[in-house]
Amino acid sequence: MTDSPDVPLPPRDAPGLPTAADWQPLPRRGALLYASGVAIAFAIPSALAVGQLLASLAHLPRIGSSIALGLVGLALGTVIGLRRHRRIGWKLDHDGFATRRGGVWRTETLVPVSRVQHLDVERGPLERQLGLATLVVHTAGTRMAAVKLPLLALEDAEALRARLARQVETDDAL
Repeated sequence: MTDSPDVPLPPRDAPGLPTAADWQPLPRRGALLYASGVAIAFAIPSALAVGQLLASLAHLPRIGSSIALGLVGLALGTVIGLRRHRRIGWKLDHDGFATRRGGVWRTETLVPVSRVQHLDVERGPLERQLGLATLVVHTAGTRMAAVKLPLLALEDAEALRARLARQVETDDAL
């Protein structure tokens, strides 16, 4: 993928990618998949630990309280997962690739193009069914050696990978 000096690089706002200044949300079709992972993470401890503790303290049947609290944990986890999914975004601009997560505790990560080593697009079976992918940006250095952005639309993940690879080659040539 080496560009000759005669062939100009495409403009930074290449087709298939949104404008550089705006944070882009994840596609809605991945929200339920994301929320189900959070729901399971809430349901298991709710059912096992809290359910057993409540049964011991309130002298309730152990299995009944575990099932009830597991269902409450599942519902609570689903709501929290759907809200978290809405608060994940990304952008690609002249500074590099950035991700943003969270509402109350917000985390923004910027990967300058000069730090990108290589790029992967991962797709599990559920992601393939939904037309989604996970973009993995491997960076130079030891801290956060890879930045993952899950549940991107496949087209966006492939366009981001191609665009970042092109920018890395351009920076390497300078």
